Amino acid sequence: MGDEDILIGRLLEDVLTLEQLAAACPVEPAWLQRRLDEGLLPNAESVAGRWRFSSSCLQRARRMRRIERDFEAVPELAALVADLMEEIDDLRAQLAWHARN
Repeated sequence: MGDEDILIGRLLEDVLTLEQLAAACPVEPAWLQRRLDEGLLPNAESVAGRWRFSSSCLQRARRMRRIERDFEAVPELAALVADLMEEIDDLRAQLAWHARN
């Protein structure tokens, strides 16, 4: 069983560690820790002193990294853009649901 298989299994369980999230983004754990300290990954939770991340945190972290890199954006701006993108995704899902029903 390779690292990729372990990561896929973790995603199915909907829980990643800080190190696994960093590897999946890919960023250094310190990059994630700075954004956690700044409150820019709001869905993360700390259990017994260890960070746990959902698949939605993975998507948000990847978006933030891409925005910071591609547009040379500061972390706060990247988080704001990620918020807006998440809101758009939610609205599209609602529209799709209403279109089916």
